[in-house]
Amino acid sequence: MNLIIPMAGRGSRLRPHTLTIPKPLVHVAGKPIVQHLVEDLAAMTPRPFDNIAFVIGDFGAEVESDLLALADSLGATGHIRHQVEPLGTAHAVWCAEDLLQGETVVAFADTLFRADFVLDPEADGHLFVKRIEDPRQFGVVLLDDNGVIREYAEKPEKPVSDLAMIGIYHFKDGAGLRREIGSLIEGNMKKGGEYQLPDALKTLTGQGQRFLPGEVSAWMDCGNRKVTVETNGRVLEFMGDDARVHEGATVEDSVVLPPCEILPGAIIRNSVVGPRVTIGGDTVVERSVIKDCLIGGHSTLDGVHLEGAMIGHHAKLIKKPRDLSVGDYCEIQ
Repeated sequence: MNLIIPMAGRGSRLRPHTLTIPKPLVHVAGKPIVQHLVEDLAAMTPRPFDNIAFVIGDFGAEVESDLLALADSLGATGHIRHQVEPLGTAHAVWCAEDLLQGETVVAFADTLFRADFVLDPEADGHLFVKRIEDPRQFGVVLLDDNGVIREYAEKPEKPVSDLAMIGIYHFKDGAGLRREIGSLIEGNMKKGGEYQLPDALKTLTGQGQRFLPGEVSAWMDCGNRKVTVETNGRVLEFMGDDARVHEGATVEDSVVLPPCEILPGAIIRNSVVGPRVTIGGDTVVERSVIKDCLIGGHSTLDGVHLEGAMIGHHAKLIKKPRDLSVGDYCEIQ
């Protein structure tokens, strides 16, 4: 089984945190988003991944090495593919077109999820979806009377379905998808200046391929600061009710309310931390109250009351208001 992870997007809605690192490498609950995604998929799928391709921008040699190591840790061969120009979701998948063969999973690295990942062996593939109240900002699928996907609608103005596609796709044989994306690109068939993956899926469905919806129990977005902090909290809850204070972290005269993730090297003094808080490695928190927050590593927080905040790495925050989004290497005193 092959896994393709498109992750070259700029993450502009998550700025300033994505000014220094790509969005899929932003940490939630102690790990990069993409690491959570790949490890969760590896644990959920019924067969192991043989190849994992990461479709990235110019992220640098160190990031590429870390991604290859992630694939290796799961027993798969890692591959780096580059999407130099943002030409859409179908083009991002096409950047790893050599791996579009045999059983293939495509998973976009801007979302986390929970699902049973039950695959019908008679189906040609599965598109994972989540029922939502307002589908106007998402691509949705419509089902026939047998529960098979019959139609796709991209960001419908009028509700036609509440089944939103979450960016996780399974194909029994990726060769068909490869053929249809190739046709889109060869024919220069763009929408809004981009090659769209649903257009290839529509063609495959029209040809008689049978795609089923795979419904997820939880869909966690990382698109902006607010939802990323919420996702951090939900992932911590999924990890368990313990306050995970890692070896090498120091907690003095403080209360840590679970679930929390306190990484090695962190120091917490005279503070109340939690619930649903991640504190990065080597961060110092003193005389503070912190709830529902995502705090990066190597930062200093002193005398603050934070709730729903996202603080980057190497930041310094001294006695300031509580609803903040502070990027890397910033100081507020």
